[in-house]
Amino acid sequence: MIIGLAARIIKNKKSIVIVFMLLAVISVAAQFFVSVNYNMVDYLPDEAQSTRAIEVMENEFSSSVPDTRVMVNNVTLQEALLVKEQLASIDGVTDVMWLDDAIDLKTPIEVADIDTVESYYVDNKALFQLSIRAGEEVRITDEIYELVGEEGAMAGEAVNTATSQKMAGTETMYASALLIPIIIFILVISTTSWVEPLFFLTAIGVSVLINLGTNIFIGEVSFVTQSVAPILQLAVSLDYAIFLLHSFQEYRKKTDNPEEAMQLAMKDSFSPISASAATTFFGFMALMLMSFELGADLGLSLVKGILLSFISVMVFLPALTLLFYKWMDKTKHKNFVPSFEGLGRRVMKVRFPTLILILAILVPSFLAQSNTAFTYGLGEQPESTRTGADLIAIQETFGESTPIVLLVPAGDLVKEEELVSELEEMNHVTNIVSYVNTVGAGIPPEYLDESITEEFFSENYSRIIINTDTEKEGDIPFGIVEAVQATAASYYGDTTLSLGESVTLYDIKNTVQKDNTFVNTMTVVTIAVVLLITFKSLTLPIILLVTIQAAVWINLSIPYFTNTSFDFIGYLIISTVQLAATVDYAILFSETYKEHRREMPAMQAIIKTLDEKTFSISISASILSSIGFILWITSTNPVVQSIGLLLGRGALLAFVLVLFFLPAMLYVLDKVISKTTLKANFYKGK
Repeated sequence: MIIGLAARIIKNKKSIVIVFMLLAVISVAAQFFVSVNYNMVDYLPDEAQSTRAIEVMENEFSSSVPDTRVMVNNVTLQEALLVKEQLASIDGVTDVMWLDDAIDLKTPIEVADIDTVESYYVDNKALFQLSIRAGEEVRITDEIYELVGEEGAMAGEAVNTATSQKMAGTETMYASALLIPIIIFILVISTTSWVEPLFFLTAIGVSVLINLGTNIFIGEVSFVTQSVAPILQLAVSLDYAIFLLHSFQEYRKKTDNPEEAMQLAMKDSFSPISASAATTFFGFMALMLMSFELGADLGLSLVKGILLSFISVMVFLPALTLLFYKWMDKTKHKNFVPSFEGLGRRVMKVRFPTLILILAILVPSFLAQSNTAFTYGLGEQPESTRTGADLIAIQETFGESTPIVLLVPAGDLVKEEELVSELEEMNHVTNIVSYVNTVGAGIPPEYLDESITEEFFSENYSRIIINTDTEKEGDIPFGIVEAVQATAASYYGDTTLSLGESVTLYDIKNTVQKDNTFVNTMTVVTIAVVLLITFKSLTLPIILLVTIQAAVWINLSIPYFTNTSFDFIGYLIISTVQLAATVDYAILFSETYKEHRREMPAMQAIIKTLDEKTFSISISASILSSIGFILWITSTNPVVQSIGLLLGRGALLAFVLVLFFLPAMLYVLDKVISKTTLKANFYKGK
């Protein structure tokens, strides 16, 4: 069947190349119509408390949750009120809150509550809280900066989103500028032609472009998918192209007919490339099972990418190669690959110490990786950026401030007043803006103008804004969220809703922690099934999974031992991605070992496999590791940074364990493998 398919591809090679190139060009244009979502709230499941609260807020109130703080220097009270009006007049800015919303400025501020005053006005510096329309953060924040000037400062979720959007394009270009030369260099030393790496990159590059273009049918992707998926697809699937063209070059030594050589190469390569793609494909599919849909968004893009890369390598690359193979012949260079002869013997001399060492650190690594301190948001921008410097300036003057909006059933002002009084007594609550403490519970709302009451009441809900002096995430902020929700529930039962950045991150934390065990289990199970089918063995899949999973656990335990926090979304994604992306190293090694084991004893088979395959595995690992570390270096987004660092380090760890730990396991369990593998036909001699 493969020979017949290969013959049809070869016959129509020009048409195939033209079609793929046209699809790539169309996809380049199509990707500009795909929007990028930086709002992690949108990826929470529908049943999450934050999701329901935002929906109610949008339906019931015209205003939204304050997500930005703006500080203006050297202003009097009257000048600050004028700035407030100017901020409110900017299209997309709503709900500008300042001191006049908390106290009556007609009375001297000296007699007002000092904590309330200093939440908004200190040393002629005014701090405004406001909401910025989602989707237009860049334009709106630029207009605010123009208004407040260089001396003003701005911080908050919307500012971080705007900064990330501005930096995304620049960082992608910077990463590509560093990455492409490194990949070309790695590929050049692994081949014998100067232009052969261009064939690899063209085949996978076309599939990456088509993948990006087909996102138009989805309409929107997350910022993580936009930043990580194309580079990850390139790294993971480049091996397919390398394997096919290396096989083609080998068969050209056996036949003078390039088309026959390609047919044989396609037949020879189809099975290992399919097995490699299948493990990665099903591993990435596990991400699509996450209830936190940021992982599902990335998983869909990667699954689509692996499928397109497989098709491109098996259809487009053979056609392209046969059209331009003479270029490879004309640009031959000497073999730069160093000899690995003797490496196998040296590795096997330390097999028992290696085995003991890895098994000894396996349990501590597993326990440590599950006890790492995590963050759940986008984090803060570096101090070198204006966003980072502005945040520090605001914090130095006004401290931390994280608002929580509480929605309670409307109609009972007495109960609401009791609730507000209890909330005001909580630690870290600086002030509360509600009808009962701003207007007064004794004044019936129906006696007031609607322009006043609409800030506090909707048809069904009363809105209470609770300002706290904590960060947006961590044990204390999350403890406050729990306390506010519990206190509100004691008055109104389960009819209350809360929202705000700390509430959102609290919900993200609860959601992704539930995802963790389930997604990791599904990843292991799906890959185990593919390995079971590939090797027709009960023990080899277990050995391979233990090897790669050990690398994953060691990688994810390092933040615990170095006492550093890590973004949990990056951790959750990489625990799946690293396993799916690096298990190919173990597959390649084990398949070669099985072939040699049919002809020679275990020790000789392992030594020969190490001598033959170390370089091939090192090329794959170095490409994936380079991509990871460059993402880590070039990105200012904490989620992308964590994925990059973990991916780069994980690829190196997987390479080391496949090189040292896997051979030791295969040697020690050789007899067990022989008995539990269908038609093993292992060599019986000594």
